[in-house]
Amino acid sequence: MNKLTQRIDKERLLLGIAAPLLAVVAALVVTTLVILATGKNPGDAFSDMVTYGSASDSQVYILNKATTYYLAGVAVALGFRMNLFNIGVDGQYRLAAFMAAVLGGALTVPGWIAIPLIMLCAMATGALWAAIAGVLKVTRGVSEVISTIMLNSIATAIIAYLLQPGKLGQLDEAGTLVSTKPLPGASHFFNFDTGPAGVLDGLVIVAVIVGLAYWFVLGRTRFGFDLRTVGQSESAASASGVSVKKMVVTSMIISGAVAGLIGMPTLLNESYQYDNSFPAGIGFTGIAIALLGRNHPVGIALGALLWGFLERTTNHLEFQGYDKEILGVIQGVIVLCVVIAYEVVRRYGLKRQQQRVGAELAAQAVAPMKKQEVA
Repeated sequence: MNKLTQRIDKERLLLGIAAPLLAVVAALVVTTLVILATGKNPGDAFSDMVTYGSASDSQVYILNKATTYYLAGVAVALGFRMNLFNIGVDGQYRLAAFMAAVLGGALTVPGWIAIPLIMLCAMATGALWAAIAGVLKVTRGVSEVISTIMLNSIATAIIAYLLQPGKLGQLDEAGTLVSTKPLPGASHFFNFDTGPAGVLDGLVIVAVIVGLAYWFVLGRTRFGFDLRTVGQSESAASASGVSVKKMVVTSMIISGAVAGLIGMPTLLNESYQYDNSFPAGIGFTGIAIALLGRNHPVGIALGALLWGFLERTTNHLEFQGYDKEILGVIQGVIVLCVVIAYEVVRRYGLKRQQQRVGAELAAQAVAPMKKQEVA
């Protein structure tokens, strides 16, 4: 049986690698066909993407984007591990960034106090906003998909109402942009100056810490085991004494807290304020990245880097005469191929496992009969 288990584990590892690889290859094939349909040479396009994407300034840009995307992917993955579809990550991180920007603009304390307070404010806001969906699910049976979509709209309305002159917003000197009060210099998070390549956001360290915490909690703690158990079978978790309702609310709170960090690279490393140009839609990007990374911390990191690479290189293709919609096509095709590839590989792996287990059980049943015949 141990040999069988080792064989199955090896196959699971190979299948786990095969799924994203198959998805990327399929996406490249489809993208090639799309570029050919536009009358352009896909070979030149891919060559330009690799050349431009490997430049030092592009690498810094990709890492900065991947930092934000990675946090979004982890926030979504936490819900996925519980079979919760937290679409509300987008509203959670924008509302969290707004509240954190308001607090940061009002603080006059040293940076070593202000920065942790700003980040804690963002995490608390995201956690509280996500907790609403969790409570509604366990008390009223409201689908988290519906409630988080509604909460996204409510968060947008709250920000639009408060981000006005005379409330929590103010006009810039030119009188054209409404924003929160800018963070004082002491509240700016540190950066890594890479010279001509640009500036690398210091929040990349926070993203690494979040990834390590995600891996440790889910894979090395009782809480992580309970969370994964509830995600796989609520009835089995209840039978083992796990409170499913408590785990649902807790996982939504943690997911929201991580979502609150998504806007921190932009707020603490780049804009130092919240205004109407603050990036939106990152929460939905996190869904794609979590799917691509199969909810694994390393897989999510690779997905975030890939997304940053595609964004950087396909935007450059527009200046080379290619259609600007290529980025959307590639991203959409990748997500579609990921879903299909994972399902195909999952079914194949399940079939192989059933065949091996059946063969092993059959061999064990035949062995005593052969011994009797020999005797």
